[in-house]
Amino acid sequence: MYLAAASVALTFAAVKQSALVHAQSTSVQTTCQQIASSISPASYVYYPADPQYQQDIAHYAKSSTEESICSVEPGTTGDVGIILQILGATQTPFAVKGGGHVMNPGYSSTSGVTIAMTRFNVVDYDSGTETVAFGSGLIWDDVYKALDLYDVNVVGGRVSGIGVSGYTLGGGYSWLTNQHGLTLDTVQAFELVLPNGTVINVTDFDNPDLFYGLKGGLNNYGVVTKFTLRTFPQGEVWAGQVTYSGAQVQAITDATYNFANYVTDPKAAIITTYDYISGSLVSSVIMFYDAPTPPAGIFDEFMSISSLESTVTTQSFVSFILSQASDATTNFRGFYHTVPVEQITLGILEEAIALTEYWYNELLGESAGIISIDIEPFLPTILDHGGPSAYPHTRAQRFLPLNLYFGWELSQYDTDFYNAIVASAAVLTAVALVEGQTSVQDAPHYPNYAVYGTPLNLVYGAALPELITLKELHDPTNIMGIDIEPFLPTILDHGGPSAYPHTRAQRFLPLNLYFGWELSQYDTDFYNAIVASAAVLTAVALVEGQTSVQDAPHYPNYAVYGTPLNLVYGAALPELITLKELHDPTNIMGLAGGWKIPM
Repeated sequence: MYLAAASVALTFAAVKQSALVHAQSTSVQTTCQQIASSISPASYVYYPADPQYQQDIAHYAKSSTEESICSVEPGTTGDVGIILQILGATQTPFAVKGGGHVMNPGYSSTSGVTIAMTRFNVVDYDSGTETVAFGSGLIWDDVYKALDLYDVNVVGGRVSGIGVSGYTLGGGYSWLTNQHGLTLDTVQAFELVLPNGTVINVTDFDNPDLFYGLKGGLNNYGVVTKFTLRTFPQGEVWAGQVTYSGAQVQAITDATYNFANYVTDPKAAIITTYDYISGSLVSSVIMFYDAPTPPAGIFDEFMSISSLESTVTTQSFVSFILSQASDATTNFRGFYHTVPVEQITLGILEEAIALTEYWYNELLGESAGIISIDIEPFLPTILDHGGPSAYPHTRAQRFLPLNLYFGWELSQYDTDFYNAIVASAAVLTAVALVEGQTSVQDAPHYPNYAVYGTPLNLVYGAALPELITLKELHDPTNIMGIDIEPFLPTILDHGGPSAYPHTRAQRFLPLNLYFGWELSQYDTDFYNAIVASAAVLTAVALVEGQTSVQDAPHYPNYAVYGTPLNLVYGAALPELITLKELHDPTNIMGLAGGWKIPM
């Protein structure tokens, strides 16, 4: 999913550009006109009155759609370079939109100029090299259909309607991941337009540093216009979705646990979802086996449970994908978020069920919407198929990316749902920690699921030091001021145990970042900038050997909203949750603001 130039997952150069652009005298309207007069006839600029403009800015979630001044559909790499040069020279905010499935506001949307990659739509299969090259404006459906003619396939999206660009640049978990790794592990080459307009080919041999950075680093280094991936033989599959009533949830939970922990066939995969919708809890399981018939025992437990509906059958891979619509909740606003876990446990599954019901009753009630948590088990060997990448920054251990999806209708509740999904992730992380999954504290968060505000060090980890250079380059005089507050090492010796700080074995110094501005339309830009700055400073401390800062308590009176609760309360969080359940069982204080201990 392509991210916008002002997003938290972008380079700090782009964040800085976003913060400064509003002071520039050149209007975005003028920039649009300049682009229109500079590009070739293969490209076109659209304005709000044009029907194509609406398609260019549209997203899967209404909350991710933003009205830009214009959209531009480049048709050549040369025009992409011209567009980037004009945007840079005029300091105009922009977004790059592939399939539009990103759930974070401002990541592939903008109030400036939207670059829609729609015209990069060619699929070219090479049987000699067993690779396929395809444009970054496509969705996976298009690629699968083209390759179906040759009985080959790629490691790509799992449902219909997913764009190839952000999915690939962010990682890419697939039905074929157990066999071949992440999508980024199968990339042979990127065609990249650098910010200066230069078009280059990026492979493991040509520009290896960029090859590393693009694998999980999203659109930090320019605009990718073409991907070249390895292909694999593809025959019929046994696959489909089974939907179950709430009465069967415990049976589905047991079956999911057993599959995640005991099935080792790399051709088998599932996604189990717990959905609270229309006042009821339902569960669905998408089952996949990469052959016409699965061996006995793999899916038998699921298939023996009484269901409401089943589409499982032997069919072509393309037919299966087209039957899995991703736009069933298109009219909703929405967020994704993720929790990386070492393994799927009954405790995690049961907490996921409880969270869906709790937040549905708390936030939706009679209103239309959905609270959903997806369970996505993969084999421990999936990271053995590829080499170093920005995501995941470590391949020593694979983590399973739980996917949280909250959908609702009205914009005035955006903050409530944001806080709810962040709190839910913190609860699930706390459950994993209590169960002994200690490495989840530093586990890489899948960038294609992570909600905005997720600290960059939780996404990129050891890859972050490279971003420090960008900070020094684009903010050398530290325009965005930071307060330094030194205290003696003995300050915590004067008191006893407390929720904050949860440990008194070491005092930490709370740097205070304060960004101030006037106009509300820039709130997101400054939020992203302050989060990015905190991530850079954390990375500097880590590089200097201050390893304990990763788990250091964050001072709650300074911490920005969206800071994970485990970074505020750490090891004290499980005890605080117990106290909350004991003294506020109906969550009355949950109606108030502030840092909320979840239940």
